[in-house]
Amino acid sequence: MITLYTWGTPNGRKISVMLEECGLAYQVHPVNIMSGDQFTPEFVAISPNSKIPAIVDEQGPDGKPISLFESGAILIYLAAKTGRFLPQGERGKYEALQWLMFQMASIGPSFGQTHHFLRFASEKVPYAIERFGNETRRLYGVMNARLEKADFLAGEYSIADIATFPWVARHEFHEVELSLFPAVKRWFDAIAARPAVQRGMAVPKTV
Repeated sequence: MITLYTWGTPNGRKISVMLEECGLAYQVHPVNIMSGDQFTPEFVAISPNSKIPAIVDEQGPDGKPISLFESGAILIYLAAKTGRFLPQGERGKYEALQWLMFQMASIGPSFGQTHHFLRFASEKVPYAIERFGNETRRLYGVMNARLEKADFLAGEYSIADIATFPWVARHEFHEVELSLFPAVKRWFDAIAARPAVQRGMAVPKTV
């Protein structure tokens, strides 16, 4: 059994989507980041950087429990565990990993800053809104150019798409109209229609 420590953020939903896609048994341990649960000693022991998501897999690679933090590392681990969503061939594997790193290094940080300055900052900071908004739109353009040539970021559906989709799902948060990026919209609609994605995007359930 895998325990997923998560909250309703794009990074958290990467892992619930992956778990659903892989058909792995898991239980959800909500970490309310609005209440500071991520700073408890119990969670820091699993995720030293006090960030969700994290997992504990009771059946690690050597049959012993393993805990992991950082969503990209967790996706690679689950792909290796199941043999799914990371191409087996060397060329395809590195194609997927480079687009996964693109999400981790560019999409997540830039989209996250756009979210913050448009929706959560205590005061409007025009310079930051313009800077991160421009970069966000540029990154949509990078994705659009790639997806004009391929169905998915790595050619086939992979952890690169699973990592990126939850961030694009918040396009309204960063005031981007998907119709301006038709290849991204086609890709987004195709992934949104997957039942496992729909289930994973609803984790954790809120009352």
